[in-house]
Order: sequence, then structure tokens, then C-alpha cells
Amino acid sequence: MTLAVSLDTILDDLRTLVEVESPSGDVESLTVSARVVADLLERRLGGRAVLVDGPAGPHVHWSGGGAPRVLVLGHHDTVFPVGTLARRPFTVADGKITGPGVFDMLGGLVQAVHAVALLDDRSGVEILVTADEENGSLTSRALLEDRAQACGTVLVLEGAGDGGDLKVGRKGCGTFEVTVTGRASHAGLEPEAGVNALVEAAHQVLEIAALNRPEAGTTVTPTVLRSGGQSNVVPDAATIVVDVRVETADETARVEQAFVSLTPRDPQAVLVVTGSVARPPMTPETSTDLFALAASLEPGIRGVSVGGGSDGNFTAALGIPTLDGLGAVGGGAHADTEHVLVDTVVGRVHLVGGLLRAVTA
Repeated sequence: MTLAVSLDTILDDLRTLVEVESPSGDVESLTVSARVVADLLERRLGGRAVLVDGPAGPHVHWSGGGAPRVLVLGHHDTVFPVGTLARRPFTVADGKITGPGVFDMLGGLVQAVHAVALLDDRSGVEILVTADEENGSLTSRALLEDRAQACGTVLVLEGAGDGGDLKVGRKGCGTFEVTVTGRASHAGLEPEAGVNALVEAAHQVLEIAALNRPEAGTTVTPTVLRSGGQSNVVPDAATIVVDVRVETADETARVEQAFVSLTPRDPQAVLVVTGSVARPPMTPETSTDLFALAASLEPGIRGVSVGGGSDGNFTAALGIPTLDGLGAVGGGAHADTEHVLVDTVVGRVHLVGGLLRAVTA
């Protein structure tokens, strides 16, 4: 028997998840969160949710049984530190749901559970909720790729684009770190005896920024520069952190090679470069059929390509049909303005439920 969608129940479930704070990297908090997620899955869907331990915290896997057909993918880690809830508690007011993690992506996670609950037959459906998406999915990537390959179709419940847009493409994402080693000396007595790591880093920042190719969809953005400790000491070390976004494999190769090829302007300085484009681009071709299906269920819905990455990047790169942005409709991800629009919640549950019913038919 198909279950009705209850907005009040969804809000109660979302409150339960939000009030268990789950910052990325906090294994103790994520362990508690994983147990709460598992309990929610079992209460609403039946069966057994399995905790898959990992060094970044437990991932949660649920299966409706039978031959795997579709993977519903999400994460229970958030970017907000413990204590955010006290300052910004779970609230429903003025048509908005607010609280740490409601949009990215606890709202989508709860909507996913209630969408699966709409199905009379849940066989073939799997749900995987990872613990480290916000930190790059280093410990969950192999697991999520394995389940995605087994299922053959992936629905990602990350937050929607503006106005409820689905995400049919995502840029590849990476972080690079360039460490400069120089030599310290007294800045007043003998500055020439030193090798100024900060000056070398300044040259490298300009070289790195020149890798931008916005016409190709590539952004290379130095975001953090650390150097020095005392005003009268020539700094002997500096570190540059760089955010990279790319749309194509060719641009991935170009940027990665450029970082490997960086050379010091001062031959006495030493550069060490680490990092890569860890999330490959998600190209729109992998979403074509699933988006068409979504559009048949909700005429007028749009598909967009965005700069942010998700675990859908990994599954799409394997050639697995993947549709992203099926989660909460709202905005303010990673910010105090994070919110979900109340009047979109039930409709989104029905959309995901309809997709699940179609791909498992």
C-alpha cells in the first residue's frame, strides 16, 4: 500500500537529523549521526540499514532487496561545527526551514526516504548516505562507485539549483597546495642572506592565477596564502592553497600538468606541489535520459550545469546515468542564510518517487 506524504512527518524527521550535529571530520559526532540516519531508514522503510565503518566516520547503506536497479545517493556530514545549532536552531517560519545542514543536504536526505516510502515495491532500490562528502569523499568513493556500478542508475539528492532546477552537469573540482621553502634571515641586518619564501610565493600566485581559462569553463583561484611569523624575519616558508574547477578532461590534464611544471623564480627556493582535480567533471550526456524522464513528470523543470561538485561527479565519470540536484529546494548552502522552501518539499518527494517508480519498473 502506497504511503501518503505527510509534511509534518517530514519536518519532524528533518528536525531529528539537524539536531544531531554532524560536521565533517568529527568521527564521534558522525557516528551518532549515522545511527540516527540508520534508525530513520529502518523506521520509515523497514529492513536493515548497515553502518559501514570508515576512518572519516560511518557510511549508511540500505537496500530494498532484489537485483539492484537504482542508487539514491546522499551524505550526512555537514560543513557546520558543533555549536552552530545553539546559535541557529532548527526553525520553520515564514515559509522557510532553517538550521545547520537543512539544505546541504539533510533536507534532501529526508525527502529521499519519504520518496522511497511511496513505492509499493522497494526492491531494486538502494540508499547510500556517506560521511565525508564535504571533505572530498576520500573514504567513501570506492564504496559509492561500487554500489553505483551495481545499480546502473544514480539519483543524487543534493540541493536543487535556483528555483528547483535539476543539475545535469557539474565542473570537476580540485584543491592544490604549493609549499615554498626558503631560508630565514634577519630582515634588517642581512636580508640578502635569506631566501624570501613570501616573495617567491607571490610570483607563484601570479603564475597560478594565469592558468584561468573562463572561456573554457576553467577557474583557477588562489584562495589561501600563509607565510611568516615575525615582522623582522625573512620568511623561510609559505603555502599557497588553490581552488580549481574544470568542465572537461582536456582542461583537467592541462591544469594538472601546469601545477607539476611550476618552477621557482628564485633558484634557491624549493617548491613542492600536491593535489589534483579529485572530482572529475560531470558532463550533461550522463543525465540526458533521466532528465527527460524528470521533465515528463514535472513539465517545465529545467536542467543546469553548475560549478560545485558532488558525488555525482564520480558516478557520472564512470558512464553511469546520473541525475543530480533532486534534493531540497532553497539556497544558502554553507552559509547562515541556508534554508529550504516549505511549499516545495512534498512536490519534490513526489518527483523523486516518480523517478524511482519509473527506473525500477
